[in-house]
Formats: sequence, structure tokens, C-alpha cells
Amino acid sequence: MSGLAALRFHTLHIPFRQRFRHASAERDATSSLWVEAIGGDGQIGIGEACPRPYVTGETLDTARAFFASSQVEVVAEIRDAETLRTWVMAHARRIDMNPAAWCAIELALIDLFARQAGLTAEAWLGLPDTAGVFQYSAVLGDADPNALSATFTRYRDIGMTDFKLKLAGDLGRDREKLAVLKGAGTAVTRLRLDANNLWRDTTIAHNYLVALDAPAFAIEEPLATGLRTDLPALSRALDMAIILDESLCRIGEFDDFAPGTRWIPNLRVSKLGGLLRTLALVDAARARGLPLIVGAQVGETSLLTRVALTVARAAGESLIAQEGAFGTLLLESDVCSPPLMFGHTGALRFESAGTGWGLACAPSVDCLRS
Repeated sequence: MSGLAALRFHTLHIPFRQRFRHASAERDATSSLWVEAIGGDGQIGIGEACPRPYVTGETLDTARAFFASSQVEVVAEIRDAETLRTWVMAHARRIDMNPAAWCAIELALIDLFARQAGLTAEAWLGLPDTAGVFQYSAVLGDADPNALSATFTRYRDIGMTDFKLKLAGDLGRDREKLAVLKGAGTAVTRLRLDANNLWRDTTIAHNYLVALDAPAFAIEEPLATGLRTDLPALSRALDMAIILDESLCRIGEFDDFAPGTRWIPNLRVSKLGGLLRTLALVDAARARGLPLIVGAQVGETSLLTRVALTVARAAGESLIAQEGAFGTLLLESDVCSPPLMFGHTGALRFESAGTGWGLACAPSVDCLRS
């Protein structure tokens, strides 16, 4: 018998090859959810998400509580794509409060039902299959200048030229990091900054960024999330686009960002509450003619990389940058074999195949915790 019989919740812990730091957090291992959807026929669908308290207010514990309160209802009510979409709409407020927790469940359901139907995840959802070459940006964390220089050299040596630089909020330190990129000349063709909500005062943010004098076309989340109404003025004063990440976690927040400012939404399925809600935001942003970035949480496995490819395909010509696909460049091991990773010039070639997400994923017992 097919259909959904049960759900299982785990947390996923995989060490990093090196620590990664930015203004809001520092980590040396994954902090992720791993959900399995068990079919009546014994097939298993898999889902992943990365709850972050500084992004959506979620933790592994709040995600576990949401799972415990929802699993019986989900198993009883969701049977196909139509009932999945209906459930997401009917429980929008609950998902708003628990987007990563729901994301892991939704991705597992899509994988299971698509496998049972003998279809790719996209085909099961009525979407075009995902195929093509996807171009990734290099991301430089808030490392000391020597470590950052070594990381930059590795990116440069494989031909990556589009960079995102995490800021520390220490002008001397950030200038040293920026000097590494400026010294590379034409090896850096485009630069954007990420402040991770560093500043609570718009004037201080403006003066800092003017003093930094970075040749960047955009800055991500310069202000604390409660100061979103100050972002348009800061954008104009700096003549820089504003990339929206922590400030845009729900489609209902999209109306807070009025036309007239150079907005660039950064889309991550985990913070937005799953693939269906992310695709809805893609449609809304494209209708306004906004450029898009498909982002990633630090520590994602190849499963979330795979799902993000569906979002990137949907973004089409609106896509200006893509982040993630680090695989075992960052993780000591990946749950999928082979892992989905960018290669030379930051390119990843992919074509939908198999059923569900089309990945062979088997987390080791050491990585999973119930």
C-alpha cells in the first residue's frame, strides 16, 4: 500500500572542515533537521532544514515541538499534491512561526509521494524538470585576513570571480579583508557585502560603509530587522542595492518593501517555510521585476542544494547569484553520494533524474540524533 504511514524526526550533526563565522553566529558543525516520511509501501522520503534563531527565531527544540504537535495531523490529512498545497495554505500562520520545521516535513513528503508515483519531484508538483548549468558565487566568511586570503586563493584558482564578503563591523579588520579582494584586480568581477544585521543606527551604518569604500554593488541586511523602514534611505545614500535575507522570511512581509528601492530578495527554502512558499515568493518578486539571489544556510547538505536548484530554475532570468553547493568542501562528509558541489568556475551541472529528489542519501548513524 502506498501513501504516507508515518514521519520520523532527527537532528543532523556533521562537523565542518573549518569554522565559519559571520556577525550573527559562528559554527563548526551542522545544526539541521532531518525528517523521514515513511510510506505504506516501505519507501522513504527525506527532508532537511536549518533552523536559525537569528533568522526565524527557531531552534532545534522548537522544531521538535512543532513536529510533535503536527505529525498526526499531517499523516492523516496529506495524501497528494493538492492536499499538500491545501494544508500549507490552511496552516500559514503556524508555518510562519515554524518555517524551517515545516520545510523539512514538506520536502520529505514531496520526495516520498514523487517516488511512489515514479516521478521527479518537479513532475509530481506539475513543474518543469530542473536541468542545466548553475553558476555559484564564492562566499567569504568573517575570517582573519590570512585565513580569508587562503580561502580567496582557492576560489580564484578554480576560476570563481563573483564574491560575497561577510563584514565584522570592525573597520580595520574589514579593510584588511577588503584589501585582499582589491589586490586581486580583475580576478574579482563583482562584489556584494553581507552585514548580517550589524547596525541598529542608520547613520552609523552609512558612515561605516562610506569609510570602508568597498566596490560593491549591493549590501545584504545592513540594519537590525526592526529597522526595515530605514533601508530605502540607506540604499539611496550609499547608491547600493539592498539584499533582503533575515528581513524577508514570509511572503506576507513582501508588501513591506515598496517599489522604488533597489531590493534583491535572497531566497532560502528553509527560512521561507518550504519549496511551495518559496516558489510563491519567486513569482511575486518576478512580477515586480526584482532580481533574485538563491541563497543557502551554512552547513546545508546536498539535499537542500538540490531543492535550491528547483528555485533557481523557477527564478529564470531574474536570478543574479546563487550561493551554497559547498558539499564536502565545508562538511567532513555529506549525506548524499555523490555530493552536489560546484566545480571549476563555480559551475554545477545538473539534470533531474530518478524519482523524488533523485539523490542517494544515507546519513550515517553517527550523524543522526533522535
